[in-house]
Amino acid sequence: MSEILLDVQHLSHVFKPSKHAVIKAVDDVSFQMKKGEIFGLVGESGSGKSTVARCIMNVYKPTAGKILYNGINICDRAEFKKHHKVLEANRQIIFQDSTSSLNGRMKVADIIAEPMYIHRIKPPRGTLRAEAEFQLSYVGMDASCLDKYPSELSGGQRQRVAIARALSMEPELLVADEPIASLDVSIQAQIINLFKHCNQDHGCSILFIAHDLSMVEYLCDRVGVMYHGKLVEMAPTAELFANPRHPYTQALLSAIPIPDPIAERNRKRMDFDELDFDREGVLKEVAPGHFVLRKEDAQ
Repeated sequence: MSEILLDVQHLSHVFKPSKHAVIKAVDDVSFQMKKGEIFGLVGESGSGKSTVARCIMNVYKPTAGKILYNGINICDRAEFKKHHKVLEANRQIIFQDSTSSLNGRMKVADIIAEPMYIHRIKPPRGTLRAEAEFQLSYVGMDASCLDKYPSELSGGQRQRVAIARALSMEPELLVADEPIASLDVSIQAQIINLFKHCNQDHGCSILFIAHDLSMVEYLCDRVGVMYHGKLVEMAPTAELFANPRHPYTQALLSAIPIPDPIAERNRKRMDFDELDFDREGVLKEVAPGHFVLRKEDAQ
C-alpha cells in the first residue's frame, strides 16, 4: 500500500463572485493518498473541503498547483485528454446534494446503469438492469425502486442511489463528499460499513469528506483538518485523535458529543479564536507522519 495514487501539490482555487470580490476557497493545500487508503478530510462548512474534491475530479480547474493521479497530471489539458477514458472510469464522486446530482427524468435503474452504458462495460451479471438491481441491493434498497424516479424517493434513498451508481464502476478512487449527511443513523452505519467493504475487498481508495468526526475516526486511515482553505493538520487517525497539535484541531475534537450525559455536562470545550489563525505558516512534521501548520521559523 506504499504506491502513491493521488498527489495534490500546492493546490489553490479562487472564486470571483463579482468584479471586485475574490474568495480564496483553497490556499496552498498539499497531501498524498496511497493506493488502498481511506483519507478523511474534515473541517467546518466553508473550509474548502468540497472545493478540493471538485478540483480532484476536474469539476473545477485549480487556480494554482497541480494534481497527479497515478502519475497523470490531470490539471494539464493535453494529459487529461490523452487519458480521459481511464480517468473518467476509475474515478467516481458522490456529491452531498443527491437531488441535483441525479437526473430527475431518468428512472433509478437507468441512473445506476448509465456509467456502464457510457463506458461500454459488459455488466458482470448479464444485463444492465440485473446489475442495477444488484447494486441497489448492495446499498440496502429493494428492487421495487428500480422503476421509480428520484422525486418519488426520500433524500436518504436518493443518496443511496447516487452511491450505488458510483460503486457500479468499481472505481480505483472514490471521492465521497459528505455522503452520509442526509441519512438516518442506521443507514449511516450501513453505508460506512459498505465503504469499508469496498476498501478491504476491492482495494478502492476513498477520499472521505465529512462533518461527523466519530465516523471519520472509525473509517479513515489518515485525516487532514482544513480551516479557511488551509490544511492545518494531517496525521494517522489514531495519532490525530489522541494527540491533536493545532489549536483549531483541538477545538474541533473537543466539540465531539459524549454519550455519557454527566461527562458531557462536565467536560471542557476548547475555543479557537479566528484572529489567532496564521495562514502564512507551512506544514511541519512534528512526529512520524504527523504534520501541523506552523510558522516558517517555528521549531
